[in-house]
Amino acid sequence: MKVLVINCGSSSLKYQLFNMEDNSVLAKGLVERIGLEVGMLKHQPINNNKVEVSEKIPNHRVAVKMMLDALLDKNHGVVKNISEISAVGHRVVHGAEKFSDSVKITDEVMDVLKECVAIAPLHNPPNIIGIEAARDMLPDVPMVGVFDTAFHQTMPNYAYMYGVPYELYEKYSVRRYGFHGTSHRFVSAEAAKMLEKSIEELNIITLHLGNGSSITAVKNGKSVENSMGFTPLEGIIMGTRCGNIDPAIVPFIMEQEGISPDQMNNYLNKKCGVYGISGVSSDFRDLEDAAKNGNTRAELALKMFSYQAKKFIGSYVAAMNGLDAIVFTGGIGENSITMRQMICEDMDYFGIKIDEQKNHVRGKKADISLEDTKTKILVIPTNEELMIALDTVSLVKTA
Repeated sequence: MKVLVINCGSSSLKYQLFNMEDNSVLAKGLVERIGLEVGMLKHQPINNNKVEVSEKIPNHRVAVKMMLDALLDKNHGVVKNISEISAVGHRVVHGAEKFSDSVKITDEVMDVLKECVAIAPLHNPPNIIGIEAARDMLPDVPMVGVFDTAFHQTMPNYAYMYGVPYELYEKYSVRRYGFHGTSHRFVSAEAAKMLEKSIEELNIITLHLGNGSSITAVKNGKSVENSMGFTPLEGIIMGTRCGNIDPAIVPFIMEQEGISPDQMNNYLNKKCGVYGISGVSSDFRDLEDAAKNGNTRAELALKMFSYQAKKFIGSYVAAMNGLDAIVFTGGIGENSITMRQMICEDMDYFGIKIDEQKNHVRGKKADISLEDTKTKILVIPTNEELMIALDTVSLVKTA
């Protein structure tokens, strides 16, 4: 059985084709700069050379066709006929309270996704466009939606409610949702396997650290807290997102700078974070290099990031009344030796003791904790695409 996984952004489409007999990747790729003057397809068959095609890509429908043409191409394709693709799994950022699990996509599901646009105007529209394009191009292939928010639907109401009038929750669904759920679900399950214990008996904190970062408390296999909220803007300081700030700062800046709500939203999402603090970059590799060369603002940005991560870890230990393991994942979590070290320093009270030698690892599974520590520190590369493919297979087979 072959499953195609699609992740649509506003101007991009990422994809992977899996052979579900052994969960191997047959091909992966990226269609980017959709709707701009010149677009690009980057297609990588696993056992062949990478292919790049530059041309105008006016919309996602054309992007889907380019992807399918690449997968079917006689020279660099990996399937001979479109009928070899048994199902398609789509990443959807926001399922609100409508979806607590992955679902098979129907017309009714599409209607509900469109209802969710009001609370996810930046993320859901491109997801919907991608699904509609794929359904048009592959009308006979079953499709599944896998939601970033679904894993966090187990958060208790006292954790997800905001201190605003309850009527705003009833009228507009204003509450905390949490994100990166597919990643947190995958790595917490992998952590239980590494520890050779049932996930139902573990307290795990998963740190998905990248340009967008979130931290989750996983108690007995269920998410009980996530650092992101109504949108992915809340939580820890990120690459270009501000994270938690005093809400009164928003109208203050708008008045002082004379900017509109849309401009302010863009400012908080794209001009802040470690980029805004450092003035250097949103890429932590650049920040680490700059800090080593004496850039005090880059050093400050790194310290803010690690300090905030420590605070979330501490609060989540309290929320779960214990901790068995912390898991680092995402681009920074998997690869930044420096940031893992900074976050784990001075956390002895929680039984968190990092082995500096074991910590010299990038992009692969590892236990980097000292032998005598009661809390395991794990590095686990995330694989959201595989998680989406597995959910897709499960739903298609039971349909």
